[in-house]
Amino acid sequence: MTDQELAFLDATAQAELVRSGTASPAELVDAAIARVEKLNGELNAVIHTRFEQAREEADGPLAEGPFRGVPVLVKDLDAATQGDPCHWGNKLLKETNWVDDHDSYLVAKLRAAGFVVIGKTNTPELGLQPTTEPLAYGPTHNPWDTSRGPGGSSGGSAAAVASGMVPVAHAGDGGGSIRIPSSACGLFGLKPSRGRVSLGPDQGEAWAGMVVRHVVTRSVRDSAAVLDTLAGRMPGDPYAAPPPARPFLEEVQSDPPPLRIGVRTNAGAMAATDAECVAAAEDAARLLESLGHTVEEASPAALEEDVMSIFMTIFSTNVVADLDEIARRAGREVTQVDVEPITWMYRDLGAATTGAQYAAAINAMHAWTRRMAVWWTDDGFDLLLTPTLAEPPPELGDLVVRDADDLFRAAARAVPFAAYTAPFNVTGQPAMSVPLYFSASNLPIGVQLVADANREDLLLRVAGQLERARPWADRRPVVHA
Repeated sequence: MTDQELAFLDATAQAELVRSGTASPAELVDAAIARVEKLNGELNAVIHTRFEQAREEADGPLAEGPFRGVPVLVKDLDAATQGDPCHWGNKLLKETNWVDDHDSYLVAKLRAAGFVVIGKTNTPELGLQPTTEPLAYGPTHNPWDTSRGPGGSSGGSAAAVASGMVPVAHAGDGGGSIRIPSSACGLFGLKPSRGRVSLGPDQGEAWAGMVVRHVVTRSVRDSAAVLDTLAGRMPGDPYAAPPPARPFLEEVQSDPPPLRIGVRTNAGAMAATDAECVAAAEDAARLLESLGHTVEEASPAALEEDVMSIFMTIFSTNVVADLDEIARRAGREVTQVDVEPITWMYRDLGAATTGAQYAAAINAMHAWTRRMAVWWTDDGFDLLLTPTLAEPPPELGDLVVRDADDLFRAAARAVPFAAYTAPFNVTGQPAMSVPLYFSASNLPIGVQLVADANREDLLLRVAGQLERARPWADRRPVVHA
């Protein structure tokens, strides 16, 4: 097996090499480290390495889980790894060199599955932007075109997986941060239902339940199998999604029954949708029809309402809470010079929000979710199909603040990259980005499919069917292992 063949084996196949005795955990980890060292100078996807610790762990008594010996990367946000830096893309935490003293439940479950953590990936400050260009660590480059961004906030993880550094990387999604970089980097990205994966022990919920956590992968089966390892209520969780009827991995090989699918290619007043993103959704609609599904132009009426004002109230208020936590970790007050200008703008917005306004936003969020839900429960639709993004991956620098007068332009430029994804963080429904389409300039353009609450099983069935009908595993970006 060549180095390139090993690099683009998915995690399931790499684990099978270990089980069969064809490769050892140490060999898989050493190979992944070599790939990071080869590619990271060009991509800047990995910002903290733990190579020696990973080698020691690979040589030691690893857990006998389904992914024993497989290397993985963890995003430098949304998860704690004991003894490692955690800086959230923030220069103050970088300057004070904050190190976590425990594993989050998610990381503990990854380790129990046999994964070996080899490092941590780049993220925008506090995960607030749909691009990964923090001032603290510099931009991550898209391996399909290094002049473009990889999406955010899990852009470092997506660039690492797309380039072949590792087969799987941890990701979080509060407004699209699994699906956005998956679309930009040509990966499969499933945002689970609210409460499917525990955020403990540090949080019961984040952003009033809008944040969920999972991974980005190249194969559907890896996403399903990792979800099987991560899913489940943990002690003290305020709520949890109901257990699936059977393992998610089993769903991937089963074709779904004929489904009724609505398609929407208009983001309304939020953003104009690029013609190639519309073409991607229309192409996916034709493919789904060829597979026996009924596809029609239809979508929930509630999507015509302004949900972004609800989202922004909850989002900005939680920025204040995040900065308070940074202050606690740094041992001093956070000032304007300690964060990026757009972060401080969101902080000011959140600080001006009263408790009553925040409570009203949560009530409005729940009411809007009920209006959305009837399209699935009462109107007879199984799935909604949309573009994942309203635009192809942007050029680096396009979404960042250039000067003090540029705040509102930069904030407005972020909207097209979350216009289709953020509504389903508000509702908590499962949604996925599937890499079925490429632009004329060979940029990946994902399509999003959304299911009713807690129906990851249905999404994974459809994803497996699409992957078999139009495989994407052999496509390689310009920068790859």
